[in-house]
Amino acid sequence: MPRIVAVLLMCVFSSFAVAEVADSSAGGFTVKLTTQIHASPSEVYSRVVHNVGDWWDGVHTFSGDAHNLSIEDRPQGCFCEKLAAGGVRHMEVVFASPGKMLRMSGGLGPLQGIATAASMTLAFTPTADGTRLDLTYSVAGYTAQGMANLAAPVNSVLMQQMTRLKNYVETGNPAGKAEAPK
Repeated sequence: MPRIVAVLLMCVFSSFAVAEVADSSAGGFTVKLTTQIHASPSEVYSRVVHNVGDWWDGVHTFSGDAHNLSIEDRPQGCFCEKLAAGGVRHMEVVFASPGKMLRMSGGLGPLQGIATAASMTLAFTPTADGTRLDLTYSVAGYTAQGMANLAAPVNSVLMQQMTRLKNYVETGNPAGKAEAPK
């Protein structure tokens, strides 16, 4: 049985050179993820920004439908979600350099409801095989239980989203299997 678990873990984490909680304390944490995507930096960047609803998992939205998400890649642009009544500003774009870097500030999911300040940087670096995508999410804040206990769940959700992005860019399907010809 342990061998099966090890194989499954290798499959899940194989696309990541680094997927870790880099540090955590009562006052905050940093998550760092790195993956190699077989596409150019400009294509990966474009898919992140213009196709977020195609690869983001709707389970991690307020509406339950990732196609309600959008990212405006300009300063003060919104990573937002439409709701039937109202909407959600997940993050604000503070730096956009197409094909190179996207930086946003704000707390995702449950981090919105507590006293947090957060910054997420996506860096797109050309490689011989396509793009190295580095995601760094630094969160500072306060909860009575401390911030350290939030680091692992945030790391897990972001790792899932990055895996879905990689799969979407490389196969057209966030689940990772090539779509059947139509």
